[in-house]
Parts: sequence; structure tokens; C-alpha cells
Amino acid sequence: MKTTTLCFLFTFLTISLAGCSPAGTPDAVTDTVANTDNDTADRIDLIVKGDYVVSMDEDAAVYEDGAVAIDDGLILAIGAAGDIESQYAAQEVLDGAGRIVMPGLINGHSHAAMTLLRGVADDLALMDWLNNYIFPAEVEFVDAEFVRIGTELACWEMIRGGTTTFVDMYYYPDTIAEVVESCGMRALISATVIDQRSPDAENAADSISKGGGFIERWQGRNPRITPIFGPHANYTLNAEQLKATREAAIKYGVGISIHMSESPFELQYSQDTYGMPSVEMFNSIGFFDGPTIAAHMVWPTKDEIPILAERRVGVIHNPTSNMKIASGIAPITELLDAGVLLGLGTDGAASNNDLDMWEEMRLASFLQKVDRMDPRVMPAATVLRMATSGGAAAVGLSDITGSLETGKQADLIQVAFDDVHHIPTFNVISHLVYVTDEQDVASVVVDGKVLMREREILTIDTDRVRAEATDLAARIQDALNTRNQK
Repeated sequence: MKTTTLCFLFTFLTISLAGCSPAGTPDAVTDTVANTDNDTADRIDLIVKGDYVVSMDEDAAVYEDGAVAIDDGLILAIGAAGDIESQYAAQEVLDGAGRIVMPGLINGHSHAAMTLLRGVADDLALMDWLNNYIFPAEVEFVDAEFVRIGTELACWEMIRGGTTTFVDMYYYPDTIAEVVESCGMRALISATVIDQRSPDAENAADSISKGGGFIERWQGRNPRITPIFGPHANYTLNAEQLKATREAAIKYGVGISIHMSESPFELQYSQDTYGMPSVEMFNSIGFFDGPTIAAHMVWPTKDEIPILAERRVGVIHNPTSNMKIASGIAPITELLDAGVLLGLGTDGAASNNDLDMWEEMRLASFLQKVDRMDPRVMPAATVLRMATSGGAAAVGLSDITGSLETGKQADLIQVAFDDVHHIPTFNVISHLVYVTDEQDVASVVVDGKVLMREREILTIDTDRVRAEATDLAARIQDALNTRNQK
């Protein structure tokens, strides 16, 4: 086995918290059997090969001419392709010529169904965008059908780009869960809690009650789906409502995903309302007494950063959204230095405007370099870890996904590196972060199941989703035109 240990500067993050047959699914996997002459080989489900296998484990091992053996959804072995094929005979083999195998990307913060609001309101400040465009549009247009179509569209886009796990916060969480169950991805799905009339609830109390019902229905139902609570922010919920949400999360034994310290408005609001900045405010009410995923975290004070590290808050950096809405540049270098758990996310397509995690990696690195005026900060290996094993740690899934290790769930992708922009390839990690884009992803595997093979989506009827999304978008546009004419 030829193994290269990468000597890049990075911060290793670790934490351990603890469907159906969709259109397009092949009747049977390709009948490609490895080593058929070897009667002693163990019969398994799948072997995924690559010119390089990037493990993203603690040692940052890279295997040249490597392979991953998979059975019953789990990784059985990683190593040289010759060794793997001498030991195992697979029902299906994904060829590795011109391919890099690596863990699937983890999108730590999204509003998946908002793909249907992509471009509906751009070039606006956060509170103007929310209060005058997004919240009214959601009340008018969002229902279970909207969420189903928008989430299917998002899953199509994420699978196409190599994302295997995402954390979502939106309305009608049962519908989101049903789509995730069907498309084969892994997700933490937040039941949104907000103190205003929303598409699926009347106020905060109603949101919490309905969220509890969603969690009861989905806890333990599908191991790929983790139901959690999603309180919106400390300016759309008061302290008592935030505490009530945490109490409900503790009751059900689930985590929370929330927007936190996102904008100067929020910082000033918290100071004016509670006499302290956001993170201190949340800490003062015991909000961090359970697993917490905090999206954005653009404006933590120097005194708040140690709180995030001590309370094991998983921070999700959203560079594209933060730049587009001019929320600011998050102090990622300081957070890493303090040992804060860090992942990456896209936010929703209405404020990004896509779900491309490769773009998030590049911007995360470049923003810190120019902000600190130091090209050495946020090297490629650090950023790639944030999108994989570090992201898994930040969202509480590091025990099952985020790296290619024996015993973990088989969530991995093949990246094609035979396109012109990959020629030549001197450094695999550098190319993954600074060159690769979503069109380079060739195949995607989640829980040992092939969701995309050589750029063909297998678990989503993309023609149907395209038609439904186009039709719904036309209805939204007609309604907007009518409203604007009044």
C-alpha cells in the first residue's frame, strides 16, 4: 500500500454526538464483479476506485491508485486498489481512471426549498431582504408542494455538486424529510421556530409544538435523517421563546440549528435589548446546554470566541452569503486558533445564489487571506477539512461520516480530474480546493448507495422536477407581476 501523509497546516476538528424507489433508480446495479477468478474473495456490494483516495482522516492519508471497499452501507477497507480487489469481489465497481475519491461534502447550513426563490430579491441588506421580500413571499407562496419541489431541486443540485450531507432549516419539515428519504441523501432537518405567522405555524409556541410532532414522527425512522429544532434568531424570538425551544430540544434529545451573530443589526439589537452581544446573550440563558449548530457567526467578540470553544458550539461559515448580503467577514482564523468546531455552508439559494460547496471552500480561504493580508492563513488542507471531517464534527456527525475510515458510513464521491483545468496536477489537495468545481463531480455514494453514476442522477426524476419547478416559478412570477402593477 502506497500511502502519503500530507504535511499541510490544518486544524483537526473532532466531536462525537450522538425509502422509496424513486424514478430513475436502476433495476439492478451494474453487474461488474471484481476478481471473479478469486473464489476466496469476500463478496461485497461496491468498490470505488481512484487514482487518488483522499481519506480526510486524522492522518490525512492519501492513497495513490487506491480503492474503498463497501458493504451494507459501511466502509470495510481503504487501501491500494490491488490489495482491495484481491480481498473483495464486488457486485459493482466504480472505475477510478482520472478520478479522485474523497468524502462527500457537508453543507452545514441551508434552506433547501429556497431554490425556488433564487434571484427573486437580490442586492439588498439582510433585514430589508428578509422583512420586505423573503418573509412576505414565503407567507404568500410557500406550502407543502412548494417545499417538496424546491427541496427536490436542491437535492438534485447538491448531489450534482458532491454534497452528501446537509443541515436544513425551513418550513414543512415532514415534506423535507420525505424528499431526503427518497433521494438518498443524509440530512439534519430543522423544524423552524419563529415568532410570527409563517407558512406552517402561527407563532413561536405553535412552531415548537408542531416541531415536537415532527421530531416524534422521524426519530429513529431513517438513520440518514436526523430531526432537530431550528429557532430562527434572537431578533425573531425573545429570550423566553429561545429557552423554551432549548427545553423542547432537551426533552426530545435533539440538537438545534440557529442563525447567530450574523449581522451588525443583530449585534446592535442584542446589545440594545439584552445589554450584551449575541453569543453572551445565548450563553446567559443556557442555550448552549445541548448540541448547537450556529450559522454565520460573523461578529463574535474576542470574549465570546472562548465561549464557543468551551461550549462545543458548531459554527458554520457561509462566505458567499455573508459577502452577498454584506454581513461582513467572519473571523475564521481566530475561531480556528481557539479550537472552535468549524464547518462550511451555502445558506439558501435566495441569498447565495447556488448550493456549490466548492465555491464556498475557495471563498473561505481567499477571504481570510485578504482580510489578514497573509496568504499563509487558511491553507487548502484546512478548508477541505472544514468541508468534510470538520463539518461533520461541527454538525455532530463525526462518528459516522466526514472521512473515509473503516466502520464509517460510506458517504463518498468521485471527482474527475481529467478536465483541462486540472492539467497538470501537482498537488491533489490544492486542486480540490482551488481548481475543482461542481461540474467535476462524477459519482456520488451515500450510505453505500450510488446516487449519481458518471454524472447521471439515479434517485431523482430530474425531468419531472425541472418541469414542476419551471411551472411553479412561472406562477410565482405572475403573482409578483400582478402585485407590482397594483
